[in-house]
Amino acid sequence: MGSCFSRGKGRTSVPTSVKDKEEVGCDTNELQIALNGNSIIESGTLTTISVSTTGPTTTALNRDRSGRTFYTRMPSVGKNTEVRIGKTVSESKINALFDNYKDPIEDNILAEGIERLCFDLGLSPDEFKVLILAWKLDAGQMCRFTREEFFNGCRSMCVDSIRGIQNKLPDIVSQVAASPDVFKDLYRFTFRFGLDPSIGQRILPADMAILLWRLVFSVREPPILQRWLNFLETHQHIRGVPRDTWNMFLNFSEAVGDDLSMYDDTEAWPSIFDDFVEYENDQANQNITKEKEEIIH
Repeated sequence: MGSCFSRGKGRTSVPTSVKDKEEVGCDTNELQIALNGNSIIESGTLTTISVSTTGPTTTALNRDRSGRTFYTRMPSVGKNTEVRIGKTVSESKINALFDNYKDPIEDNILAEGIERLCFDLGLSPDEFKVLILAWKLDAGQMCRFTREEFFNGCRSMCVDSIRGIQNKLPDIVSQVAASPDVFKDLYRFTFRFGLDPSIGQRILPADMAILLWRLVFSVREPPILQRWLNFLETHQHIRGVPRDTWNMFLNFSEAVGDDLSMYDDTEAWPSIFDDFVEYENDQANQNITKEKEEIIH
């Protein structure tokens, strides 16, 4: 995706809330409480655990349902009680990792730093996993990772090292391939990622849209994708792809079947989809005509 990491300048800083902490606990499926030499292990999703101490008082541990599962401390559950939730990531390590790749002047990782990061991860900048990484960092534009994006993204993935990122990406790729909803989130992010906000861009240039369609459909590729991209490449008057067209192509590709036989022209599809189906039908008719002529001769 060489051209995908070639834009963007800017400056940002670490929010105060992320400078004051050293370690962040990561979400896990296992909580172990050692209480006065006795162990209680609860596996799976924990909502509430009540632990009785030497007196009649009971203290409840409640896990936040909001999805923010990062803790630096837990409330005390009694004397000689130790509470541990999973493993931790170091905020200082995340910041040090960012500093290793950031621009000498700006507090951002720019094109050169991203290329070095990709090299250390054993990836090419145009690989699908790099798009996955940008998505998990919630990057605002190509060719730039801000410190806040990098910090929050690594924290959400529970990683603070190159090895940690390398080990995490295959799991995320598997989730994207397995879940239509997860893929849809990545797919919609990809459109925004391809825009250049520095010039207020709201429509993807056609060549960028083609490149990103090929990239994001590295998994879950619809059968009509190559024919659709060929249509765009052979119709040079199509200069750009709006957000609605990008988003609706995912629904369109699922609705029309492998050979467009399920296409319903009464549906409120963007006109470019009507043009595509008409073009494909014309191509099919031409092929039939050629076959008949070859048989006659």
